[in-house]
Amino acid sequence: MTRPSTPRADAIARIITADVALGPVIRNAVQGVNKRLYPYLTRRVSDDVFFLNWGYEEDPPMAISLETSDEPHRYPIQLYHSTATQAGDLDGKDMLEVGCGHGGGASYITRALGPASYVGLDLNPAGIEFCRRNHQVPGLEFVQGNAESLPFPAASFDAVINVESSHCYPHFERFLGEVERVLRPGGAFLYTDVRQRYECPRWEAGLASAPALQLVSWREINTEVLRGLELNPTPWGGRVMDSLVPKFMRRVARKGAPVRESWIYQNLANGRMSYRLYYFVKG
Repeated sequence: MTRPSTPRADAIARIITADVALGPVIRNAVQGVNKRLYPYLTRRVSDDVFFLNWGYEEDPPMAISLETSDEPHRYPIQLYHSTATQAGDLDGKDMLEVGCGHGGGASYITRALGPASYVGLDLNPAGIEFCRRNHQVPGLEFVQGNAESLPFPAASFDAVINVESSHCYPHFERFLGEVERVLRPGGAFLYTDVRQRYECPRWEAGLASAPALQLVSWREINTEVLRGLELNPTPWGGRVMDSLVPKFMRRVARKGAPVRESWIYQNLANGRMSYRLYYFVKG
């Protein structure tokens, strides 16, 4: 049985995820921390850490066909695959990923799902350098930029994908407005992320504030993400997390990492967090 979260654990969770209603000033401060944190993480990890998401697995298993080099990243890839394929065939589409992290999802989708072009954008300049160094795939490019002010003309893309990133944005509605702007009519917004349960009404209100984005479907995927966390052979709580902090801090750090012994796992399991998969179309 999962033990209930303590008030202290809940407070820590809210601060780390930056999803509390603390106002734009505090959320801007959190983004300032992230601007330093993510380049630090990128510089510390090895060049085979292609994914930063929590993973995903269905029951029965998805069993998608992967190249041998992709197999160690199966569960993070499956989160990308499930998000990207909500709109069906991506063959010949011009795609943008906002918040591409270390580029593993961008590389997989470009190679496996056949878009005509794919642009991965991230705020982290060290991450973009990492992506360019490690993912040299025809049709794929990486651009440094801000999710709330996308450096692209209107109606540039057939699909925008965003995976486990938007909770870091201080002005979520601005991001959605930019998604509306850069999508072509009929284009797809393919989206997945997590929030504290009590924050879901504000999350839903934000999504409803983008009038051109028409909801096609959504579902909660806590069970699938928990299964991915359990099965992932290279969890953040292992060598990756251990490389980021001094030895005396590792036990504490793992409480905030997406691993089984953490508050993240506990709050997904007990329903205090809601991980969701969304599909919108621009009307």
